[in-house]
Amino acid sequence: MDLFHAMKVFNKVVETNSFSLAADTLGLPRASVTTTIQSLEKHLQVRLLNRTTRKLSLTPDGAVYYDRTVRILADVEDVESSFNDAERGPRGRLRIDVPVSIGRLILIPRLREFHARYPDIDLVIGLNDRPVDLVGEAVDCAIRVGELQDSSLIARRIGTFQCATAASPCYLNKKGVPTSIEDLQKNHQAIHFFSSRTGRNFDWDFMVDDLIKSVSVNGNVSVNDGDAYIDLALQGFEVIQGPRYMLTDHLESGALTEVLPQWTPAPMPISAVYLQSRHLSHKVRVFVDWVAELFAACPLLGGSAMPLDQKCKFACDQKTNHEYTIRTLVEQHNIAEARALKT
Repeated sequence: MDLFHAMKVFNKVVETNSFSLAADTLGLPRASVTTTIQSLEKHLQVRLLNRTTRKLSLTPDGAVYYDRTVRILADVEDVESSFNDAERGPRGRLRIDVPVSIGRLILIPRLREFHARYPDIDLVIGLNDRPVDLVGEAVDCAIRVGELQDSSLIARRIGTFQCATAASPCYLNKKGVPTSIEDLQKNHQAIHFFSSRTGRNFDWDFMVDDLIKSVSVNGNVSVNDGDAYIDLALQGFEVIQGPRYMLTDHLESGALTEVLPQWTPAPMPISAVYLQSRHLSHKVRVFVDWVAELFAACPLLGGSAMPLDQKCKFACDQKTNHEYTIRTLVEQHNIAEARALKT
């Protein structure tokens, strides 16, 4: 049997969740698709699909086979495209993963520019604030915040994640403007952001004498959504500390006022990453180049022009004195992804 053809047929059946749709998409008779799947299962000596009159579902073996063959087919497509891109331009499926707020506020509004420049690239965009298995979920490229955890990843530093501390004029007129970190802790309250995984509120951090100082601030309201977090501050609830790119419009309009600007939270790097073991296809390279241009043009993100082929640092080897802050969440996120790469 033609094993490569069988992989393509199997993957198309899974993606369409239908033998008939897979046959139509591939331009094959339905009977041929059915026979191919049966021959593949016989060859592998496992059942790949559970079939009933109403639905299809993957067996555990089928799920493993699908995850592996998605990557194999993508590799073959990359090899073929590398010989054709010079004439036709980059093309094919490109799976990327980005943090929700960066994707929604920075990437998505400018995506038409990328599509106009590279119309033959089929973008599959995951917006997640959870650790992602880059191998298992067939992610070609990801945008990540913080020091990265694994040297099997290649990274390009594309920007800087900067935060600010702010409150509404209504709150400041009522409570006064904090003049120091100690004043903030003693006389003010914070809107807390909590971890969906642990339920624990995150502390804040400030750069004090070139060290990261973790600060716990009292507060009566906690949320786990960035938009809700900022909306509460706009309504006159307590002080917040959040990404500058999410706050800047409100700061410029006067709806929010930055406080304690002399003690800003420590910045974190933003990187575009891909697996070291993966061939860097033309479509990945043009996406990374484009997103680096996008971030470099945005002063809020402090673009950096570091070269692409830089191994990620082991953040776990770097000593810090902070406790449970957003920085902690970022580090835990990156550690979880690094562990997934080793399993």
